[in-house]
Amino acid sequence: MTDLRTRLRAVPTLTGTPPPWDLSQRPATPQALFVEWLSLAIEQDVPEACAMTLSTVRADGRPNARVLILKNVTSDGWQFASSSTSRKGQELAQSPYAALTFYWIPLGRQVRVLGRVEPAPAEECAQDFLMRPPGSRAEALVGRQSAVLADRAEIDVAVQEQADRIAADPELVAPHWTLYTVRADEVEFWQADQERRHLRLRYRLDNEWTKELLWP
Repeated sequence: MTDLRTRLRAVPTLTGTPPPWDLSQRPATPQALFVEWLSLAIEQDVPEACAMTLSTVRADGRPNARVLILKNVTSDGWQFASSSTSRKGQELAQSPYAALTFYWIPLGRQVRVLGRVEPAPAEECAQDFLMRPPGSRAEALVGRQSAVLADRAEIDVAVQEQADRIAADPELVAPHWTLYTVRADEVEFWQADQERRHLRLRYRLDNEWTKELLWP
């Protein structure tokens, strides 16, 4: 049997087709360039183009990561939502810094965002919650994310209880639901090259955004 290392080396990588990228055209802010890249990914039907890896830091200093959905990008930063009582919410309360990673394989493009994370005002959090589908709101109202589950049948009962509450009160909002904003101080745009001469552009915030190319 072929060993795993050999099999992995045979798996094709950098299979996407990067679009033209004129590095001389650099928007003043990383948000502007990100929206441009994201819009192209959506137009090109890249699967789940808004999916991103959120990396946080545990209390013991170890990194922790999971995939979430981007909610919005504003002049303030990149937004996502979760319960403040979830594992990620607790980690952000202890260490309010995070990294986001986007990877659009068909376009051979990656974006890395680093910065401080801040919760939005309560009214914005409530608005985000009420925009979610009823099933998602019911699950969030259960409020047991990452807790140990003894029997999957418990999920149906708990979610149905919350669905009934929503039916009786459509404006019901989970008290711990939080819209977070990553206020970036560093953003890197990476575009693949088959010869590994990748294109890399980094924005760094120091009163204003500094733009610099990086070695592959």
